[in-house]
Amino acid sequence: MHASRSPFRNPTVAAAVAICLTGATLAAQAQVVKIDGSSTVYPVTEGVAEDFQKSKKGAIKVTVGISGTGGGFKKFCRAETDISNASRPIQKKEMEDCKAAGVEYYELPVAFDALTVVINPKNSFVKQLSIEELKTMWEPAAQAKVTSWKQVNPAFPDAPLKLFGAGADSGTFDYFTEAVTGKSKSSRGDFTASEDDNVLVQGVSQDVNAIAFFGYAYYAENTSRLKAVPIADKGGKPAVLPSEKTVLDGTYQPLSRPIFIYVNAKSMTKPEVREFVEYYMKEGAKLAKEVKYVPLPAKAYTTNLEHLAKGKKGTVFGGSSEVGVTIESLMAREAKL
Repeated sequence: MHASRSPFRNPTVAAAVAICLTGATLAAQAQVVKIDGSSTVYPVTEGVAEDFQKSKKGAIKVTVGISGTGGGFKKFCRAETDISNASRPIQKKEMEDCKAAGVEYYELPVAFDALTVVINPKNSFVKQLSIEELKTMWEPAAQAKVTSWKQVNPAFPDAPLKLFGAGADSGTFDYFTEAVTGKSKSSRGDFTASEDDNVLVQGVSQDVNAIAFFGYAYYAENTSRLKAVPIADKGGKPAVLPSEKTVLDGTYQPLSRPIFIYVNAKSMTKPEVREFVEYYMKEGAKLAKEVKYVPLPAKAYTTNLEHLAKGKKGTVFGGSSEVGVTIESLMAREAKL
């Protein structure tokens, strides 16, 4: 990562600085591209935004907020933002909200993420976890009942189970619950939740009995404070650690997933938004790799540009998430609003 770039800096401070800049010194001359949404996608988009703004020498200002995938789509479907960062596909209700407000959009996958389960480095008893064990921890039936590590696996000590996870407005929460419990948003409610992954990092790093899940980039930025857990998929498969290699070869399942930006079609008629999106598609692979996500094949970014040129609006998911999807299968599908 470039020494000058810190996409994991406090987003509240970053947003405040951005607001000061746009509101004061740049108000007269700068065009603004407004982005909000997923904290998982934030590091990639923020990296692209920083480089793009440098290339434009202050003529275009890009603001990147974090309100979670769901929170971002609420603003996006009210036409308050030009672009929405999303760590899961747009859902049926959000599609309906966008349609009601006359907001059409392009769905552009930008990278692959390995959703990472982390523990405190001083935890000496967890060597790996299965999807079944994660389900035991996180399913709704576990609420107020599964409170000890020993209840997850008899080989574990009778130590308090401290759970940290993405908030309900987070696409990471939606994907994790679907992959682990079998149903999106189906989870116990008695855990420490936050849309800001830095809060989760801090929680696990300070408690030897804690466990959390979030995007790989936040783990990669904090390897001295966290330990990633190898995950065993169903069917007795060996446990696998998240990495670029295991995402690309398809062995890190079911927690590998594509991440996206959604672009308001009307905003694409504004030169500053069009320029930014084109820059994103050309530089996104390099910047995704820089913040430790897995870039898509080069063809995926050129296909995104073709979809923009041909006006292929909508989503290829039909309003629901899918576990274990490949980028090749996504590119072969037709988008629909």
